[in-house]
Amino acid sequence: MENTIAQKLDALLKLQEIDSSLDEILKTRGDLPEEVRDLEDEIVGFETRLGKFKSEIANLNTEIDNFKNAQKEGEKLIKKYKDQQMNVRNNREYDAITKEIELQELDMQLADKKINEARARIRLIEEDANRAESILNERNEDLKVKKNELSVITSESQAEEQALIAEREKHIKKIEERLLKSYQKIRDNSLNGLAVVHVQRGACGGCFSIVPPQRQADIRERKKLIVCEHCGRILADVESVQPVHQRR
Repeated sequence: MENTIAQKLDALLKLQEIDSSLDEILKTRGDLPEEVRDLEDEIVGFETRLGKFKSEIANLNTEIDNFKNAQKEGEKLIKKYKDQQMNVRNNREYDAITKEIELQELDMQLADKKINEARARIRLIEEDANRAESILNERNEDLKVKKNELSVITSESQAEEQALIAEREKHIKKIEERLLKSYQKIRDNSLNGLAVVHVQRGACGGCFSIVPPQRQADIRERKKLIVCEHCGRILADVESVQPVHQRR
């Protein structure tokens, strides 16, 4: 059997009450949860950067080893060519071998240059890595402190929060999905987390815009869902204004 509009409004009001209580608990934690998340993200960034530094250094060391191996091969070839020079039959063969020796020597000099460049690059990367590691250590210490602070604050309200979450999970089953989505959308778009409000002193309890008397009468009847024309919040009911008794 479908709930009446009044029952739907009461269910939404109860959900708003639960969510507002959860919001109050979250407020006590201030910016700590966000600060913890930011630090965790920053730490992941530094760890990724350090991983890249290590990979770059490993690649450069491999390059250095390759150049050194090439130099060793060059030394062997030079020795071989010099031995061949001792057995040449004419000047043309001698000049050809001499040219090969010179080419090998140039390759070895180039390898030396590349090795020195790679070593210089490694030194720069190691400096960057040391700075990054130092900052990473600081951020890990900051994270440890922030997590401890958050843990202390959270533990004080944990039981209440869990009870409210359990109550919320149970309660939302009573609200049709379409209405629940609308409620959540309004709540997500409001700065104070209020999606369902009363009309208080003739004004919307969310944005404080004036609600015309005829509209207030419609809201009191609770025969249809009415939203604030200014902020879109659901107007669940009109609060009665208690008369102020003057002293005689």
